[in-house]
Amino acid sequence: MADSLTIRRPDDWHLHFRDGETMRAVVPHTARQFARAIVMPNLSPPVTTTALAADYRDRILQAVPEGLDFIPLMTAYLTDDSDAGDLATGHADGVLTAAKLYPAGATTNSASGVTDVANIMGVLERMAEVGMPLCVHGEVVDHDIDIFDREAVFIDRVLEPLTRRLPELKVIFEHITTREAVSFVEDGGTNMAATITPQHLHINRNAILVGGIRPHMYCLPVAKREEHRLALRKAATSGSPRYFLGTDSAPHHRGDKESACGCAGIFNAPFALESYLQVFDEENALDRFEGFASLNGPRFYGLPANEERIVLERAPVEVPAQVAGGAEPIVPFHVGETLGWRMAR
Repeated sequence: MADSLTIRRPDDWHLHFRDGETMRAVVPHTARQFARAIVMPNLSPPVTTTALAADYRDRILQAVPEGLDFIPLMTAYLTDDSDAGDLATGHADGVLTAAKLYPAGATTNSASGVTDVANIMGVLERMAEVGMPLCVHGEVVDHDIDIFDREAVFIDRVLEPLTRRLPELKVIFEHITTREAVSFVEDGGTNMAATITPQHLHINRNAILVGGIRPHMYCLPVAKREEHRLALRKAATSGSPRYFLGTDSAPHHRGDKESACGCAGIFNAPFALESYLQVFDEENALDRFEGFASLNGPRFYGLPANEERIVLERAPVEVPAQVAGGAEPIVPFHVGETLGWRMAR
């Protein structure tokens, strides 16, 4: 049994920083572990243009602790009125790495999202032409669709027709949560990939509801049945290049989680690598962790893998009750638990 693991420094291919005091409090957790991160644009108001993305990138860089090398990779929030020319220019200039599709109303700060993919088909065609990847929050928002079925229905109604129409468009099906999503990704072309979060590898829907409502386990897409969690673990640890690390770390202050709102989002950034590595250890797949964490994502995005190495070692790590979150504290994922790995250097 290996007691340490040396890998190329990983990247996080799906992450929320928020803004202001909260952003300044949470950026160091990610910068400590990851060389780069795809930063989500669902601020309020959202990051919809190249200029707004450049300004947000500057604010993030100002929050990176001295001595740490970290590159935020920016995304643009797609709306029904997105400017294809601006997105293409931003991508060519290196400001925008990708664009993000939020179905309007699907998750936090998504009210300005796309109401119908048909409304942005011209934008998507231009993205395919210039090689700009599309990050997708894959859920329908119809009120007559059960929340646990929204991902599977999205595949049938939106994603399958889209990828059939634009097979040359690079698509990242983010934070997949179902065996249907795994099957879709497996059957897709070379331009289809997916990110998987640590929480969806660790928990099923019982974690949210059994023994009382546990708001710090609530995120969107919501955790599903055990059969889906097992399908995700098998996919993540399979060695397939179609899957890579994307935490979907989403900070909400304790008061906003423990309220009538119960905001959707799990903050896993402080112990992200430790959380993922515990899963790979339990699945006897430590030899496949570097591919998932450090190689598959850069390869799909057409970026070089990081040259720097990090060392992870087997050691107990106690997760605290809360961490600093700016104006108010934030409860981290695995609160009160002891994880079995830590980042040594």
